Amino acid sequence: MCLAIPGKVMEINGPMAMVDFNGVQRDVVIGLCPNVEIGSYVVVHAGYAIETVNEEEALKSIALWKEMIENEEEFDQAKFL
Repeated sequence: MCLAIPGKVMEINGPMAMVDFNGVQRDVVIGLCPNVEIGSYVVVHAGYAIETVNEEEALKSIALWKEMIENEEEFDQAKFL
């Protein structure tokens, strides 16, 4: 299963951007999202920004990710097999 994760654009360097994912920063290809600006939010999959999202949607998604990570020990994959 592959997941896409929202992050905030911190720097733009040509076709790449430094994106912050809750304190972890990674280089991301932004060629699929030509209107990306510093401070905007992008959804990233496999190192590529695949869409821009507004701040409200990004923050809701980030909150859900944090909740899942905090409750990771309670997650039982066997229920989904």
